[in-house]
Amino acid sequence: MPAGLRLFSLAAVCFTNLLIGLRYCWQIRRRAIQPALAMWVFFTIAAVGSLLTYLGEREHGLLDNILNASDIVLVGCVALFIACCGERGSRFTRVDAGCLLAVVMIMIGWAVTRHHVAAHALIQAVMVIAYVPVVRRIWVSKRNTESFTMWIGLVLAPAVSLLSGRGTLAMVYALRAMACPAALLLLMLRAERTARSGAAPPTRDPSHAASG
Repeated sequence: MPAGLRLFSLAAVCFTNLLIGLRYCWQIRRRAIQPALAMWVFFTIAAVGSLLTYLGEREHGLLDNILNASDIVLVGCVALFIACCGERGSRFTRVDAGCLLAVVMIMIGWAVTRHHVAAHALIQAVMVIAYVPVVRRIWVSKRNTESFTMWIGLVLAPAVSLLSGRGTLAMVYALRAMACPAALLLLMLRAERTARSGAAPPTRDPSHAASG
């Protein structure tokens, strides 16, 4: 791959994640959104595990999976910001705590077995599970509490990272990182559409208008 194209990919991923993090934290501060703390704690733990298994599988460097490396900074900072400044409704429930315990147990299992490829695949499954709290909340409430700008950015960054990623595990991480936010965006659009249709004033029956 041309050095210029790789450099562009590295810079674009880091810059995109930086903008996402700053905007997301600003929206949390303004109470414009109410993200689920549990999901971002999951992301932090799973992102660290993903990078460790990636680095252990072969002699890779951080720049060979820049998306994973920059994701750790992004999700860790967002999780900390939600914990400090988020709404009470965004904090842990019993379901969230149970999911977090499951994630920790999987990480312990990986630390014992040191099967990097298998562990990496399991961690990607964990990162899919990490979406359960926010998906459950949006689906049940039929109200979107997430930022479209942020999640669109989380689709674009993995796509660009494919230009600089090295190794199968980096590609798997990027593809999973694109698919999950894309699916969540569809759910957010559904919630927005449902909210708009529910808020629309009822149409008057023409027959009643004529009889009046």
